[in-house]
Amino acid sequence: GVTYRASAELPDGPDAAPVYRTDGTVAVADVARLAAALGVAGTPRTDGTAWKVGTDQDGSGPLLRVEKQAPGTWTFARFGPSPGGDNCLKGKSCPSGDLAAGEGPAVSESAAKKAAAPVLKALGQDDAKLDARQLMGAVRVVNADPVVGGLPTYGWSTGIQVGADGTVTGGSGQLKAPERDREYPVVGADAALAELNRTAGGPPGSGIGGCATAEPLEGEMKPAAPCEPGTGPAAPEPLVIDRAVFGLALEAEGGRPALVPAWLFRVAPGGGAEPYTVTRTAVAPEFLTAPAAPSVPPHKEAPGGGGSGAVDPDGTRGALRPMISYDSEGTTLTVRFWAGVCGSYTARADEKGADVKVSVVEADPDPDRVCVAMAKERTAEVTLKAPLRERGVVNAATGESVPRG
Repeated sequence: GVTYRASAELPDGPDAAPVYRTDGTVAVADVARLAAALGVAGTPRTDGTAWKVGTDQDGSGPLLRVEKQAPGTWTFARFGPSPGGDNCLKGKSCPSGDLAAGEGPAVSESAAKKAAAPVLKALGQDDAKLDARQLMGAVRVVNADPVVGGLPTYGWSTGIQVGADGTVTGGSGQLKAPERDREYPVVGADAALAELNRTAGGPPGSGIGGCATAEPLEGEMKPAAPCEPGTGPAAPEPLVIDRAVFGLALEAEGGRPALVPAWLFRVAPGGGAEPYTVTRTAVAPEFLTAPAAPSVPPHKEAPGGGGSGAVDPDGTRGALRPMISYDSEGTTLTVRFWAGVCGSYTARADEKGADVKVSVVEADPDPDRVCVAMAKERTAEVTLKAPLRERGVVNAATGESVPRG
């Protein structure tokens, strides 16, 4: 039931703005550039669905791991759980990660930002908004929110950990930058705030604290009314929004990340509490659809939280089925995917080429069937002509790699 009110006049914003999406795979050259900025020696090598650089022989690191599929989620650790590996002196414990990164107090915010700068430049995020206030013991964390298309972002963050000796000890983020896609009309901050309050407050009559009725009990079985209508707890005071900035916020579209035009509202809670940000999609409502089963998402979905359906400005729709992952045993390939709860589905495999191209289709679809609009994780098996071995699995509809697991 939390609601918000603006303490000043809110801006109108632009008339339209693009969505930014990621597609394809990460280039090995980009992985090598990031590894060099992190000071990790070695050549990127394939490890299932990811690139790896560095050594993980005994869990001591340093190790960089980058997912091949866009957006190229990456993680880095200079030291494993035991930086000394299993070769510590007899009777002596291995040093902890904090000690291996340098003893003493955490570095200053400016020193941490300076240490993170080469990594951010390798990521193409050297113009990102930085916040280095977070501490984890002797490690200071630099959180970077990149600028995309000239707009601030929320949710597309990079985190870089800097040890007490000024070296980068860990980090995570996305390597492949999102690319500009279709443009949509957008609403002003006032309309976005009204929608934020509408969804935050819940539907009418959904408040807590109303009086229960005794119906259908009658006579001696009818209990005394526990309270009088209108005596429930008062609604909380609206929280104050002191600033609204037009930008891009991370949303999930059929399991894929996208940066969607949004209003970034700064909430000033008062009482000495730190301000924080809430977001609301700024795309005009006529270009959004209610959340639907992601079993038949469009190729270019309209933006919206929770995997909304799509109506592109030209009215077109697509029919691609997102796949989650796969497993293989012998010649049996099992794929996992999102689909509706009512249909039955069959997997097909095309083994021509270096990878196995898999498609999932609904068997005997009935266009007149009425089914609840929800989805669940489904599986389907297909028998290959030969074991998968070193071959990859590709979604035949999109050309994108399907991760194992």
